[in-house]
Amino acid sequence: MEQLNLGIDAYGVADAAVLPFPTLNVPCNTILKRASEHGIEALTPAELIALVHNPNPTDADEDRARDMFRHRGSLRECVKHDLQLAAAAELAARSLRESLDTQSFISPRDSMAFLKAQLGHKPYEAFAVLWLDNRHRNLGFQILFTGTVDGASVHPREVVRAAIACNAAACICAHNHPSGVADPSAADRNITRQLRDALQLVNVRLLDHIVIGADEPTSMASRGLI
Repeated sequence: MEQLNLGIDAYGVADAAVLPFPTLNVPCNTILKRASEHGIEALTPAELIALVHNPNPTDADEDRARDMFRHRGSLRECVKHDLQLAAAAELAARSLRESLDTQSFISPRDSMAFLKAQLGHKPYEAFAVLWLDNRHRNLGFQILFTGTVDGASVHPREVVRAAIACNAAACICAHNHPSGVADPSAADRNITRQLRDALQLVNVRLLDHIVIGADEPTSMASRGLI
């Protein structure tokens, strides 16, 4: 899939330092021992689920987590059906959101990863906007509309009002498809044209509209739909 072309090659943000996972003084627990020695990223999906459910997981916790993952088929489905996992996903999304500031912005590829982290785990459809200045630096992220599993109503007038409020020069819109299929619908294409035209009236450029699904996000700009 083509990367977003926002008019610049990259946004000049150095990769964040990766801190080692702290050494834990814990009982001889397989999951905690592996996390301590190899980092949290080394854990399997079932081990992560067990650790979220119980900070000191037992073998029984891991067995239940493995059964849950096997039954749901993916972490995305597990998060949709489990409140503790949904809370952990939301915490991660908010943490990533805090990493943005007004002095720098992420790369085009990371912008799609950021938007997926914000919207991909939600069990209902949500429409959001990344507001940018004239150098494509981040001004803020807003979820403007939410709906049901089948859709969310988007009102261009409210999007324009939000753009003016944050003095944006450009933006990237995004919404998720809870079904997991990231293909833009006819309604998606129609609202994108409406948003583009409405934002042009206040000199705000719509750079892209990203559709978030279970796998790779879809860039409507790369498909010539902006």
